[in-house]
Amino acid sequence: MHIVVITGSPHRNGTTAALADAFIEGAREAGHDIFRFDAAKEKISPCLACEHCRTKGRCIHDDGMQELLPVLEQAEMVVFVTPLYYFGMSAQLKSVVDRFYARNAALQGRGKRTLLLAAAYDDNDWTMRDLVGHYRTIVRYMNWHDAGMLLATGCGCRSDVEKTDFPDRAKEMGRHLGA
Repeated sequence: MHIVVITGSPHRNGTTAALADAFIEGAREAGHDIFRFDAAKEKISPCLACEHCRTKGRCIHDDGMQELLPVLEQAEMVVFVTPLYYFGMSAQLKSVVDRFYARNAALQGRGKRTLLLAAAYDDNDWTMRDLVGHYRTIVRYMNWHDAGMLLATGCGCRSDVEKTDFPDRAKEMGRHLGA
C-alpha cells in the first residue's frame, strides 16, 4: 500500500515524531511504501482563496506542496500526525490541509483510507474532542475512509510518550493495515 504520512510538529524529536516513527517502522515491516512529509520543515504558504488553481489549473504558490500533491493523489492511505495546539491540529498541518483545495477533484473519493495520530499534554476526557471532530469532517468531505485514531493524551514531551504504550500501539497500527 502507498501511504503518505503528513506530520505537523515543528519538533523533530517530539511526541508526535515518536508516534510517526513507530507507525512508519511498523508499516515498513509489513511491506508498505511510505512517503513522509514533514510540513513544519517545508515552505508551505497559506491558501489565499484567490481561485488561481481553478482558473489556471494550478496553485499560485510554488512551494513544498508541489512535492506532496502528486504523491498524495496516488496514495492509498493518508496519515495525519499532529500535536494538539489549542484543541486543534497544528498550523503547519492545517496549512497543508487547506491547500488540498487546489486539487480537491483529484483527491476526493478514490477510496483513500486515513489515520489520525495525535498527542496532547492534557488528559481531560474532552481534550481531543474538537481535533477529532475536525478530522472526521475532513475525512467525510474528502469522501475518504477513517481507519482509526491514536490519541496520546497526557503526553507533553517525548519522554512522557515513551513511558506509555502509545508508540507500541502506533507501530502495531502500521503493521496491521492490511494490503
